[in-house]
Amino acid sequence: MAAGDVLPPSLAEGAGYLLARAGGRAISELNGALQDHGLRSRHYTVLVVAAEDGSRSQRDIGVLLGIDPSAVVSIVDDLARSGLVRRDPHPEDRRSRRIVATEAGHARLAELRSLAKATDDELLRNLSAAERRSLVGLLRRVAHD
Repeated sequence: MAAGDVLPPSLAEGAGYLLARAGGRAISELNGALQDHGLRSRHYTVLVVAAEDGSRSQRDIGVLLGIDPSAVVSIVDDLARSGLVRRDPHPEDRRSRRIVATEAGHARLAELRSLAKATDDELLRNLSAAERRSLVGLLRRVAHD
């Protein structure tokens, strides 16, 4: 907001608005940090899941992250074209493919994690360590209720 701008009280005190505003800012800043790598925040989150839990299908990843299934297909296509993930046969379902990070994907993710942490640190720079822990705990409860 520009200096001197004042939100109407119903927005300034509205949890939904404040969560959306903070989330939008976080995504925008992370997208900016990832831009030089040709990625966006959604690529990063899917790559994290593929690297940390290579047992999930595209559909499962979409449900886990709250991303529309058609968007997940496009994100995985982008990551696969970049050599960061691959689609492996699912051992329990021949019709399904698991999304697995490649060696290059794991290496890239190691670089990207520091960018994501720096973005979080900048976003939360006015909070103490205890306030950050509290905020993250509260957000987990709200996001995954």
